[in-house]
Amino acid sequence: MTTTEMTSTGMTSTGMASAGTPRSLTVGDRRVECAPGQSLLDAFLRAGVWMPNSCNQGTCGTCKLRVLRGEVDHRGSPPDTLTDEERRAGLALACQATPCGDAVVSSPAAGSGDVRGTHALRDLVGTVREVADVARDTRRLLLDLDEPLAFSAGQYVELVVPGSGVRRQYSLANTPEEDTTLELHVRRVPGGVASDAWLFGSVLAGDRVELTGPLGDFSLPDAADDEGEPMVCIAGGTGLAPFVGMVRTALQRTPHREIVLYHGVRAAEDLYDVDRLTELAARHHGFRFVPVLSDEVDGGSGHRTGFPTDAFLDDVASARGWSGWLCGPPAMVEAGVKAFKRRRLAPRQIHREKFTPADALGGEASAA
Repeated sequence: MTTTEMTSTGMTSTGMASAGTPRSLTVGDRRVECAPGQSLLDAFLRAGVWMPNSCNQGTCGTCKLRVLRGEVDHRGSPPDTLTDEERRAGLALACQATPCGDAVVSSPAAGSGDVRGTHALRDLVGTVREVADVARDTRRLLLDLDEPLAFSAGQYVELVVPGSGVRRQYSLANTPEEDTTLELHVRRVPGGVASDAWLFGSVLAGDRVELTGPLGDFSLPDAADDEGEPMVCIAGGTGLAPFVGMVRTALQRTPHREIVLYHGVRAAEDLYDVDRLTELAARHHGFRFVPVLSDEVDGGSGHRTGFPTDAFLDDVASARGWSGWLCGPPAMVEAGVKAFKRRRLAPRQIHREKFTPADALGGEASAA
């Protein structure tokens, strides 16, 4: 989950379910309780049961599963994401659907029957430590948590905009060891409830903020599953945030790992964290950080110009055996997928997270 504003249309982790008898949900060899009005995904994640999830607002379809027994209320599941034919076939969006009674479901998480665990979804409270301008229309937010949050590098949290009940999702720039002070990167969206009015407006150090997390599948594998393969990461704008945590985590595990990180922005004034990433490259000779400016043509800043996906194609003759990571606007992500395939990167090793419109905000940018 990236760092522009988004809205959540389904049951969220802090959305309280209505009172009533809990339902029993079973997937593989795991059984969890689900309160009336609580989404299937929320129930599984809170119980520490992994389910595929990305946007958590019904637009990406990542959490689609099959209901084997029982019935669900699809609620606000968008017909573009879950068609009538799919509903008749027993499919449901876990982030939107609520159980009408006990249910048994099947998803990619079930595998052969054993369902792996995940960091349990939790409700937390934090205190704003600092809000600082780091680039044009870009701020860094530091939140001190009342208690630590367990997460995987690259995941995101969902904040509640004080006084509004509106929820917005932002990627973590932290490593898993940095579990008490969260770092978020926020780009200003004109008229945005969270960015413009709050994080670029009324927010003050010392303010208390409610949040939930961790969420999302765009994350580095846990250490036991990390094969240490070369990585190429392409970020657009504040899509840099998850890579700040992921790259540092990967290098902590394998200091000589080959990693190249491209950061695409319009102009030099949109760049940030250059010193931090340049210093990281100086300490880890296998890591390269490549800023790329799309609106600059004369190269006067000393940075690469053009698009980050083209820079990758220029630099890498073959990415066979690599993993590829993309986070940013849809056009950049789609161009990145094509570029990765041209350089023979295996489709199963391509990971992506793209910004999508927040319909509830009338087109304000969000992430999915």
